[in-house]
Amino acid sequence: MKKVFLILILLYNCLLSAQNQVSPNTTVTPPEKVLFTFQKEYPGKVAVWALKYVGDDDDEIRYEGKFRTNENTESLAVYDNLGVLKAFETQIPLSKLPQKAQNYLKKNYPAKAVKEIALVVDDQNKTTYEVGIVKDAKFYDVVFDKNGGFDVIVQKD
Repeated sequence: MKKVFLILILLYNCLLSAQNQVSPNTTVTPPEKVLFTFQKEYPGKVAVWALKYVGDDDDEIRYEGKFRTNENTESLAVYDNLGVLKAFETQIPLSKLPQKAQNYLKKNYPAKAVKEIALVVDDQNKTTYEVGIVKDAKFYDVVFDKNGGFDVIVQKD
């Protein structure tokens, strides 16, 4: 009887600790500093917020706000927990991708492989282009520098 009771207590504790985990797709409310900075940079915009853990040990918190710009394109603003903008990403059409990057894509991938194209500006004001492609049933980001030169390809989950 003592063993059964001990097992029940352990299972109950596991259940309680699992309740404290934040699902990556859960909508969250970011800290006031993040909301204040977002509203200052994008007045009148309403974002749907998500929480992500980044860094070598997944020990840094990032708040990602998805919203639509005036051009009705999907955008993403990424902040740390102090309200510092870490990156801004906005969807762009293929025609706004530098010609050098367009040529690379045409040479290496079929047109139907390209799923999304984004302009990304990081906290160091470095501009890159990320092109989401599907190859062999896997999703990749092909990254280009601001001039359209190939930088790296990264497999995504």
